[in-house]
Amino acid sequence: MDRKRKIEPVKKFMIRTIIKATVFLFFVSLLTFGCAKKARYDLFTLNGGTMGTTFSIKIVTPKGSAPVERQIEEQIYVLLDTVNAQMSTYIKTSDISRFNAYTGTDLYKVSPELVYVIKNANRISELSGGAFDITVGPIVNLWGFGSEKRNIEIPPAEEIQKRLAFVGYQKLSFRLSPPALGKEIPQLYCDLAGIAKGYGVDVVADFIASKGYNNFLVEIGGEIRTGGINPSGEKWRVGISSPVTEPGIQKVIKVNNSGMATSGDYRNYFEKDGIRYSHTIDPGTGCPITHTLASVTVIHDTCMVADAIATAIDVMGPEKGYNFALKQNLLVFMIVKEQDGFVEKMTPGFEKLISTLRHGN
Repeated sequence: MDRKRKIEPVKKFMIRTIIKATVFLFFVSLLTFGCAKKARYDLFTLNGGTMGTTFSIKIVTPKGSAPVERQIEEQIYVLLDTVNAQMSTYIKTSDISRFNAYTGTDLYKVSPELVYVIKNANRISELSGGAFDITVGPIVNLWGFGSEKRNIEIPPAEEIQKRLAFVGYQKLSFRLSPPALGKEIPQLYCDLAGIAKGYGVDVVADFIASKGYNNFLVEIGGEIRTGGINPSGEKWRVGISSPVTEPGIQKVIKVNNSGMATSGDYRNYFEKDGIRYSHTIDPGTGCPITHTLASVTVIHDTCMVADAIATAIDVMGPEKGYNFALKQNLLVFMIVKEQDGFVEKMTPGFEKLISTLRHGN
């Protein structure tokens, strides 16, 4: 069943926002909703910058217990720096940048972590019929939305076609042991923007859990993963922003021991001659998407998978993306633009989350 209804006006909340390139996400405390309880837990927080964006980490411990070890903070920074050094196309010496610069077709030695991400990226590419494709980077750069320095302008059709010949996840191969990547053509270029932040969230979340802290929230650039409970002893509540009011919350949900990612284009685009060009590029056409899907939120066991699937559905659009989500039994929430405004559209699994929140579970 198509869970779809008109968007009601949203209230503004005076809370701190964490900005992603395409959306705003709000971490919502119980106090915001008028049902605060006397805190039984202590809260450790860590904020900073990584991967060209911001991060926020919250760890909840019982009151009176030993405080979070200071060395954990240092180890988290090391983990984030390591992921950046492996996955960032903005760092010329990163694993992925070195592979991109490599012009041979023999297997190229990289870190096992990069191979792990590439393996999962290719799996989601296959699953989505190519809607998610990390080799679309040359086209993203051509349109001025990537790491390649250039003016934002409409590229010539012949240049788009030329670069499309370099795109295709099928041209990318990997070996697990010893870890290595291969390219079918020298020009193959990978951009992990649609999966790396989610992977980074998982790396930090898994590390925190390995240290015996089961109650946490990890966020990088708007992608999150939660574990256990918040400082009020309840499941973590997270808000999805509204495209109508800025800042404003469109939907509040409980995210329990899961990853969550949102992708959209209503805040990252350029206009020329009255036409709006989204930052989201369709790997099949080499052009920005033109459909009416404003944003899509995906909840999954891992943030890495949620991140990649949200990107894939953002490329597919509201109809094809919704049918894909139904077929894969995914928890998906969409905001779709129509002539007279925006409407919500969600899968049955996501609708169940909303129902659970309404009943206070």
